[in-house]
Amino acid sequence: MEQQRPISSKTPRQSNRRALLNKIWALIAAVAFIELGWFGSSLLKSRKTRNTQLKGIRYIEAGRVESFKPGQVKAVPEAMLFLACLEDNRFIALSKTCTHLGCALAWDEGQQKFVCPCHGSTFDRAGIVLTAPALRPLDFFPVRIEDGTIRIEITKMQRRESFDESQTTRV
Repeated sequence: MEQQRPISSKTPRQSNRRALLNKIWALIAAVAFIELGWFGSSLLKSRKTRNTQLKGIRYIEAGRVESFKPGQVKAVPEAMLFLACLEDNRFIALSKTCTHLGCALAWDEGQQKFVCPCHGSTFDRAGIVLTAPALRPLDFFPVRIEDGTIRIEITKMQRRESFDESQTTRV
């Protein structure tokens, strides 16, 4: 008696189709891998370039002392910060970032306070929390006054837990 071969459920045509689909999926995966690698390397390169540029610009000039009145707050958009002249002619440079969840703050001239549009935290002109949910004051940047020019060290933002007069610069 002759032995019969098991009948394959796949025809040669189906095997060729399956092989073609496998090759297409492999090609798609390879292209995706290359794209992700390129995207990741470009992100790292741009971050490195941005950090290098900041290292070259340690200080920015924010204006002349005589151009500020006590109680005045000025936005410094190129550094993403506010410069405040406190009532006793002390200066403090404050981050525009809310310490609650990182939203961008706005200075409300009418209410004389910083307001977070996301969750309603408010801060006085020295960056001290007035209303929650933020629990700590705004971070600050060191300020120097040289020959009547206000200079802010933008590469050295400092986290703070409370307000201290040493965080300000007196004229």
